[in-house]
Amino acid sequence: MSDLILATGRFAGPRGVPERGLRTVRRFATRWLDRRWDVNQRGEGRIPEDGPVILAANHIGWLDGPLLFLKAPRPGHALVKRELFVGRTGRLMKYAGQIPVDRHHTDVGALRTAADALAAGQVIITFPEGRRGDGELRRIETGVGWLALISGAPVVPVAIFGTREPGAASESRPPKGARLDVVYGEPIRFPETPWPRSTAMIDDVAEQILEHMRKHLTWAKGAAKRGLPGPLPAGSTSD
Repeated sequence: MSDLILATGRFAGPRGVPERGLRTVRRFATRWLDRRWDVNQRGEGRIPEDGPVILAANHIGWLDGPLLFLKAPRPGHALVKRELFVGRTGRLMKYAGQIPVDRHHTDVGALRTAADALAAGQVIITFPEGRRGDGELRRIETGVGWLALISGAPVVPVAIFGTREPGAASESRPPKGARLDVVYGEPIRFPETPWPRSTAMIDDVAEQILEHMRKHLTWAKGAAKRGLPGPLPAGSTSD
C-alpha cells in the first residue's frame, strides 16, 4: 500500500461520518437480532467510552458484520465490500453510515473516510482478514495498520463465535435461538505517526495487531468455551 498516495489530498477533517441513520437502524434492527438469536457479549468495558476506536474482528460468516454493527457498545462504521452497495441493501448501508471498500485494491477513498471518522472520535469496524473463512486469523490486510498509525486509535480485538455452523456456507445463518458470542479484548495502541510512514512500518504494525488478535482469540475460546466452525465447504465463497 502506498502511503504517499494516501497522504496526497486533504482529509475531510473532524466532521466524521453521519450517525443519525446508524443510530436509527441500530435502535430498530437490534430488536430483530435479539428475537432471533441468543447474543452473549463480554468485555464491553474494554472499549473506551469516547474517542476513536478500531474494532478488529475475526470473520467466519455473513452474520459477523450485522452482529457487530448492531450490538457493539458504541455505534460503529464498518468497512463493507462495495459489492453490497446496490439496490435496497446499498441504500440501507449508505443510510446507516457504512463505508464501501474495494477489497481487491488499495481503496484510498475508503481509508480516507475511515481516517476521517477516527479523527472525529468515531468507531471503525474492520475484519482485517479481508475475507470469510475459518476465523483462525491466518492473514491480515495492512490497511488496519495504516489506520492505527494515522489515528493513534486503540485497536480492540474481537472474537466472534457461533455465526456460522460447522460445515455451513459463508452466507448461511445459524438456526433460530442459537447462541452467538462476541468477546472484546484488551486494546493495543500505537503512537500517532505523521507522514511519512514507510511500508515496512505499516506492515510491522499490522503484524503486531495480528499477533495481538491471535492471542485474544486463543483466550476467548477458553473464556467463552466455544470453538470455530472450521474451513468453508468446497464451493462456498469467501467473499
